[in-house]
Amino acid sequence: MKGEAKDNGRRGMNKNCKMLVIGLDGAPPELVFEKYRHELPHIKRLMENGVWGKLRSCHPPITVPAWTAMMSSQDPGQLGCYGFRIRVDHGYEQMRIATSRSVKAPRVWDILSQAGKQVVVIGVPQTYPVHRVNGVMVSCFLAPSTQNPYTYPDSIRDEIAALVGEYLPDVINFRTDDKDRLLGQIYEMTEKRFKVVRHFFQTRPWDFFMFVEMGTDRLQHGFWKFADPTHPKYEAGNRFENVLRDYYRCLDGEIGALLNLLDDDTIVFLLSDHGAKKMAGGICLNEWLIEKGYLVLKKKPDGIKPLAQCEIDWTKTSAWADGGYYGRLFLNVKGREPQGMVEPNDYENLLGELAAQIAAIPDHQGRPLATKTFSPAQLYRRCNGVPPDLLIYFDDLSWRSAGSVGSGEIHTFENDTGPDDANHSHEGIFVMCDPRRQARGQIGRTISLFDIAPTMLEAFGMEVPDWMIGNSLV
Repeated sequence: MKGEAKDNGRRGMNKNCKMLVIGLDGAPPELVFEKYRHELPHIKRLMENGVWGKLRSCHPPITVPAWTAMMSSQDPGQLGCYGFRIRVDHGYEQMRIATSRSVKAPRVWDILSQAGKQVVVIGVPQTYPVHRVNGVMVSCFLAPSTQNPYTYPDSIRDEIAALVGEYLPDVINFRTDDKDRLLGQIYEMTEKRFKVVRHFFQTRPWDFFMFVEMGTDRLQHGFWKFADPTHPKYEAGNRFENVLRDYYRCLDGEIGALLNLLDDDTIVFLLSDHGAKKMAGGICLNEWLIEKGYLVLKKKPDGIKPLAQCEIDWTKTSAWADGGYYGRLFLNVKGREPQGMVEPNDYENLLGELAAQIAAIPDHQGRPLATKTFSPAQLYRRCNGVPPDLLIYFDDLSWRSAGSVGSGEIHTFENDTGPDDANHSHEGIFVMCDPRRQARGQIGRTISLFDIAPTMLEAFGMEVPDWMIGNSLV
């Protein structure tokens, strides 16, 4: 590696390390460590034989970019990736999906591949399109279908098809009212993923093996209201009341079957990129901007529509927003945007004015929300790409941001992109079971997501690059 490395005093140790990394997207500590812990014997055993604790996610705590931030130890500003969709420039065109082409920083498997280690990477977000590794890569939920090249090498597509038939990188439309179809597809996806994982686990040489299961995230978004008595839409005695518990028990069994294939010297990580919580409602941020005169449409839309499908009068618009689990606000700055009308000298005053007003938006009954707003400069060491001008966590992510317009209402209890019961939370899970270390028990502090990559590299006895912002935990 070029450049200086962090001197951790452990270089040269554990050259023959083997590591298994199990990722459960969005798995919250409240379920894994608390509510279901005693029904998850294999995960419980990992905890008892290792160290564990809450894992603080990045800003924003979203699948894309959180897994990449974790495995590169770079914050989203450094990565230039501020969410699932990113602006490619300061124009007004629709955002594009942040695929692997957006990732410039090497991730752990890239560094290990370069060092001659053999790696297997399956389902880790932001690995589509796939890239060359010293081993095997099976892409993630961003793959449009298995008809696209979603594996490296490409030849293993036939191997996977012979094993499981139609492999599922993701479920189809997890925001649906057809809960029976969704539930069946989540189980099918998970069963096939673990079958593929076990296959490559046993048929390929590897030093580093990592996979991410998306079923946890999809199930929570689709079924949280059925299992959480505090959710505003919960109905006691519903037929899906035990769906979350049953799925986590199924996952635990799959994990146990995999652990039974390990030798006694393999280091095991169990991780999630963020947590989950009930979604109490949504704030229609663009409707609010229209009401306050910051966003001007040429004509009112016929029904509820995404802002991208509306005619905006950019000569009179000073701000607009993008919806999602968190809000992103953009200012229409003169000399930056094509038809910018906010004078650069007014930028800071306007941003402060908007941040204060948005933070003061109450809920539907006039009660205050614990909304948090951040400028990119407050969160990131550097801002590459095109960052939003303001990041917004409505009620600290208990409410989502709805970007569509046409309802004329500020508050909504129907998700504008389809049924969704859960939002993301800041803390995921961390378990590390290293047979060669004596440390056991709960870690008394929240661990940073950025500490994971340095910890993994140090376990391999490798230098931690100085551009990684986290610190090894061992």
